[in-house]
Amino acid sequence: MTLTAELYFSFRSPYSYLSVGRYRAMTEDNDLDIALRPVWPLAVRQPDFFERNHPNWLGYTMRDMLRVAQFHDIPFGAPRPDPIVQDTATRKIAEDQPYIRRVTRMGQAAARRGAGLVFAAEAGRMIWGGQENWHEGEHLAEALISAGLDPAEIEAEIESDAQALDAEIAANQDALEASGHWGVPTLVFDGEPFFGQDRIEMVRWRMEQKGLAKR
Repeated sequence: MTLTAELYFSFRSPYSYLSVGRYRAMTEDNDLDIALRPVWPLAVRQPDFFERNHPNWLGYTMRDMLRVAQFHDIPFGAPRPDPIVQDTATRKIAEDQPYIRRVTRMGQAAARRGAGLVFAAEAGRMIWGGQENWHEGEHLAEALISAGLDPAEIEAEIESDAQALDAEIAANQDALEASGHWGVPTLVFDGEPFFGQDRIEMVRWRMEQKGLAKR
């Protein structure tokens, strides 16, 4: 029996990136389907989050995500550009956010077709894996192709159906909070939320209790 789960994911979250490749590998190795549920990052949902956070938060997060990447041998580098347009000195978030809206809408369009997890892994690697100007040229098109999708079709859809995609992305956030958490990455399996990239082995343990089988 194929087990199913949902992964709530932000393309601006380094921890989402650090989890998605390992979740993808789980689906490749096991009779498991993980549906991607993209959400807007905190910078969109709560623009003042970074201004009111503890001053140690950013420094610790930078240190931690680097060592997580090193520990798991995951390519990692600061995104160029950041998916969120933000004043680095004041931490103020710009009202116009073309990068994150485009890639998140792509993720939701991919999720409509059951290809969200692979697209998120490929696009996440471009954003957080050191690819310069990931938003330009054919980079995101390559991520779509890797997920078995037609880039022209997806580009047309995110332009013509942006409002509906945005509503679905907002509904993903509502579903995440209804599951019992609010942040990403959160994987929900059998009604149980597992928050963070450091819960993947616990997810596997729970799935094995429920009959997770190798492919």
